Amino acid sequence: MEAITQFFRDYPLLWTFVKAVVLASFTLMIPLAVIYIERKVAGFIQSRLGPVHVGPQGTFQTAADALKLLLKEDIIPEGADKRFFYLAPYIAFISTVLSFMVLPFAPGWVALEMNVAVLFVIGVSLFNVVSILMAGWSSNNKYSLLGGLRAVAQLLSYEIPMVLSVLVVVFYTGSLSLTDIIEYQVKHGWNIWHPPIMIAALIYFICALAEINRTPFDLPEAESELVSGFNTEYSGMRFAFFFASEFANNFFVTAFAAALFFGGWDGPILPPIVWTFLKVFVMIFIFMWVRWTPPRLRIDQILRFAWQFLVPVSLVNLLLAIALGVK
Repeated sequence: MEAITQFFRDYPLLWTFVKAVVLASFTLMIPLAVIYIERKVAGFIQSRLGPVHVGPQGTFQTAADALKLLLKEDIIPEGADKRFFYLAPYIAFISTVLSFMVLPFAPGWVALEMNVAVLFVIGVSLFNVVSILMAGWSSNNKYSLLGGLRAVAQLLSYEIPMVLSVLVVVFYTGSLSLTDIIEYQVKHGWNIWHPPIMIAALIYFICALAEINRTPFDLPEAESELVSGFNTEYSGMRFAFFFASEFANNFFVTAFAAALFFGGWDGPILPPIVWTFLKVFVMIFIFMWVRWTPPRLRIDQILRFAWQFLVPVSLVNLLLAIALGVK
């Protein structure tokens, strides 16, 4: 074991490559688990069974669907801008992998320790907006274009209150490093118990639903109106990359929330990595519960709620946190 450790110390570039491969594999695998859980939760909420036929309790259904997607014909619509059409799903997936690189799962379990990790995450998340707009524009389809434009309007509107709510935590802990933020909570208690951060967490939760296109904020896809919106013309492996990115982002925004507000890996008795996943899957369950309960809102209602309510409230909350003596 010591020899392997010394080998990677001698070749840090190789070690970075290995970590990138592991992260990409994890980012592709985690959606399989999240999709299966979501199907079961949706079935429970809608009084049906969900997947039951492929494997024990339908556990292999998602893997079978993923295999079917990979074997499907990759169709390029006539008149499409092929460069952007090809690149869009990969940009969405790469931005997700980059986000996972700075996410600490347990003490020492982070692919890339970065002292500006929070800023890095905010930056790379914007690539997801770019990829959706590229997909909508390049598909040569009016439904895809409408979905792409809706996505840009919605994601940029909710990015502002989300960043302001994250800034409350940054000011409170005095660090942009996710590891430092978690270690601060290990020593001083979870951030969520402080009133300004409690409000910030609620704003983050609402904005996170919008950032990952979850009901009632799923206007960029809106199956009943836009026939899946920006990804209408995608099939096969490229559609699979969009799908994997969406569910991997679902995992990431909850893990990011666990690090910012709920102490990350902090917890009694159980190993730190177990606490991280436990908090993440509890929040994923809440996200699913919300997704399958309220109806979809209109685009004007969503934008009005963001600009006339969330932005002012998050700004006042940030000023309140500073006034109360946050570092």
